Amino acid sequence: MQKKILGRYGNDRGHWVGDGFPVRSLFSYSNFGEHLSPFLLLDYAGPHEFGPTESRRGVGEHPHKGFETVTIVYDGEVEHRDSSGAGGVIGPGDVQWMTAGNGIQHQEYHSPAFARTGGPFRMVQLWVNLPAKDKGAPAGYQSLAAADIPTVPL
Repeated sequence: MQKKILGRYGNDRGHWVGDGFPVRSLFSYSNFGEHLSPFLLLDYAGPHEFGPTESRRGVGEHPHKGFETVTIVYDGEVEHRDSSGAGGVIGPGDVQWMTAGNGIQHQEYHSPAFARTGGPFRMVQLWVNLPAKDKGAPAGYQSLAAADIPTVPL
């Protein structure tokens, strides 16, 4: 079977999300939308070495609606808080799944412990579009600790 290459997307130039996430978009809906559905965006943050600080690094409260974000941390720690009252800290190997559904306000910062010590930081965040029937669903948040995620040796 022969496959047709629809395009090639590379993003050598990154940008900062707030002051805690040096991001490169690996793909986005604006580039390959109809071919990526239901995926909207894949951002890779890092690698970056942060020095210690007492300041909060990250991005303050902002809205999302109609999709889900899946965040995986490889190095460092991310603290999440949202308008539903949910939140937590995820570290290396942990996964955070946020459903924006009918709307949510949230913020993401380096955890206070990681900010104080500094160190290497890497994470990915995937945005997944919700089907039209689920866009009005209540917002939600869950985190999965690396130790609780089953692994299969290969």
